[in-house]
Amino acid sequence: MIVGILLVGILILAAVLAPILAPSPPELMEPANRLQAPSAAHPFGTDNFGRDLFSRVLYGARLAIVLCVATVLVSVLPGLSGGLIAGYRREQTDQVLSRIIDIWLAFPGLLLAIVLVARLGPSLSTTIIALGIVGVPSFYRLARGSTLSAGEMLYVEAARSIGASDTRILWRHILPNIVSPLIVLITLRLGTVLLAAGGLSFIGLGAQPPQPEWGALLAAGRDYMDTAWWLALFPGLAITLTVIGFNLLGDGLRDILAPDVRRGRGTP
Repeated sequence: MIVGILLVGILILAAVLAPILAPSPPELMEPANRLQAPSAAHPFGTDNFGRDLFSRVLYGARLAIVLCVATVLVSVLPGLSGGLIAGYRREQTDQVLSRIIDIWLAFPGLLLAIVLVARLGPSLSTTIIALGIVGVPSFYRLARGSTLSAGEMLYVEAARSIGASDTRILWRHILPNIVSPLIVLITLRLGTVLLAAGGLSFIGLGAQPPQPEWGALLAAGRDYMDTAWWLALFPGLAITLTVIGFNLLGDGLRDILAPDVRRGRGTP
């Protein structure tokens, strides 16, 4: 977990300090310096337009954070709300919502995201929407399963017996008991989102140039693998280390906050 915190901390610092650490603006083109190898002046080298790659990777950290956080929010809000309602109401409401989620899950996640982005048009915002929609079932299933379990607890029955409203029971008695596994799932989901977004950008369906999104930088560098290896290496390392950081942080939080999930006795 310590390594995960360190890697995620580096990501956040890179995003916050990008204007200070970047040698030049990320969009500044200097044709005379195009495809320069890593040096003291350009730690990560320059791209085919003479832009400083270190600056672009640093500013890409900002896009990575915005992308991950916004995508998870798009997934959490409907998924959590729907799961709470389905698990609490049960019977017909649960059956209807669960069948919708089953149909949703019948489509491969990345393929569904590709279809949505292709239909809406490639951009950072459509990537957020598409990946957010793909992630809704995971949060729905977590919220539903946890609500079904919590709904049988004595404190919930006691709240019902004194006339507490359904809204109060959900938000004051049930929701606090699923916060721990929810935090774990959110943390693990961040790495998945970043990897999927990088994949969409790599095939031209994510963030579009000149945005310094890491997947787009990696895609731009694939044509120069033999002559300018640094164009693909450093964005690829940024994606890899960040995903590893999120996964290690999520695993550590799972051990601390939801040990039963780790041992397979809690909500999957």
